[in-house]
Amino acid sequence: SLKTLENFFMQVNINTDDQWSDILATKGLIVVDVYQKWCGPCRAVVSLFRKIKNELGDELLHFATAEADGIETLEKYRGKCEPTFLFYAGGELVSVLRGPNTPLLQRVIQEELSKEKNVLAHGAARRAVTDEGLTEEEEVNEDFKDHPHDEGVIGPANKSNTVAIIKPDVVAHGKADEIIMKIQDAGFVILAHEERTLSEAEAQDFYQHKAAEPYFQELIQFMSSGPSHVLVISKTEGCEDVIPAWREFIGPPDVEEARMQQPESLRAQYGTETLLNALHGSSDSEQASRELAFFFPSFRMAMADSGSERAGPEQEHVERTLALIRPDAARENREEILGRIHEAGFTVAMQRELMLSEDQVRQFYSDHLEQEYFPSLLESMTSGPVLALALVKERAVEHWRNILGPKDPIQAKTEQPNSLRAQFVSGSSSINQLHGSGSSEEAEREIGFFFPPEDTLAVIKPDTEHKEEILEEIRARAFTISRLKDTVLSREMAEEFYKEHRDKPFFSQLVDYMCR
Repeated sequence: SLKTLENFFMQVNINTDDQWSDILATKGLIVVDVYQKWCGPCRAVVSLFRKIKNELGDELLHFATAEADGIETLEKYRGKCEPTFLFYAGGELVSVLRGPNTPLLQRVIQEELSKEKNVLAHGAARRAVTDEGLTEEEEVNEDFKDHPHDEGVIGPANKSNTVAIIKPDVVAHGKADEIIMKIQDAGFVILAHEERTLSEAEAQDFYQHKAAEPYFQELIQFMSSGPSHVLVISKTEGCEDVIPAWREFIGPPDVEEARMQQPESLRAQYGTETLLNALHGSSDSEQASRELAFFFPSFRMAMADSGSERAGPEQEHVERTLALIRPDAARENREEILGRIHEAGFTVAMQRELMLSEDQVRQFYSDHLEQEYFPSLLESMTSGPVLALALVKERAVEHWRNILGPKDPIQAKTEQPNSLRAQFVSGSSSINQLHGSGSSEEAEREIGFFFPPEDTLAVIKPDTEHKEEILEEIRARAFTISRLKDTVLSREMAEEFYKEHRDKPFFSQLVDYMCR
């Protein structure tokens, strides 16, 4: 039926060549949002597709999203930092649009649909096109090999990225999608988008640079009070550095100052007070790089992988490695070691402090159980909290092991006195104070040990018409749904579920909504 067809094309995510062929054989105009696995389809665009479909209600108009990574026909679209929309009719490419210009996208959809109706109704000639932008971009990418990678820059050297956060108060009031549309209308490109609720520990780590501020604890409680939208933002026009452009767009951190000086800024429009100022933006390229690694540790690697062929053989592979700061050094030299890590060009993608049990140490060092030094290692590793770090850098495993130096602290002092193991020792102990993975495979295994997969609760809220689409998207992103339950919340249940927000101004509105 028409309804079934409409539902299919509103939910389909093309990720194989067979699915691609099936879609192109469909009668009418097919608009395809081409995306890559590392970032997923743009939710704001999918919402726009749904809005247009509902408004036009045309059986000849179909929408789909296509994963370039899994479709050979779309191979040349891999590694692109810009949204791409392909328009197909009669199995032929009839138009291409790049960039997040929502009004233009809507206009092109209507124009191409009108042309295709004319073809089908009156036998008018269908005009196929080639994507000339691919040739131009390939020429630009040849120049890429001549440009170094700057901090906060991914892809061509004149494209920078920054992390943006739509904060919990705005999300709770249902303004996130509205803000995302304004971001795209202003010419910013959303390269990655994730909705997540920060734990207090994550919020403390993320805002560690504000630990001395009197409002620090209040900030931590606020940022962990509910879901935020975390975005990676770039800019499409010219060679503009996105960081100052984004900070100008959101306005001053102080909401009153924003309202007086930049009344059109996002903070002026959506903020209520300094902490509840609606949005976050990185202050400089160094902070942007750290925040990018904090929220999207695989993003930089995905972009490096997608650009490796274009960048030439000299382009090194970005990878992760595990670093452990053992208890004595974590207690006495933590900040100094972290400073040395940053000086060496590493980005800390994940960080966790924990107390290991004897069983956990035996499990982690299972290959060392028979060694003479193992009892001393076991005693060292269980003597206090260990600081575990996932470090990101080009050839991270090799670089980290090089600056660590020899495993034996005495040998390290003799042969490499400037190495970390030589400089950070614990008395006369034969156990060094820092650990590094031996290979990239070992690194991923060890990172999985200290940062294991977790269970989390997901709630699809009331009035959501696209539950099945959301469930499909959850599974498509490699999550496993272990339990699923439909339920109607009583007011008492909703109040109990969100009790940590009881003193927030949006609490009553949130409870009312959840009980619908």
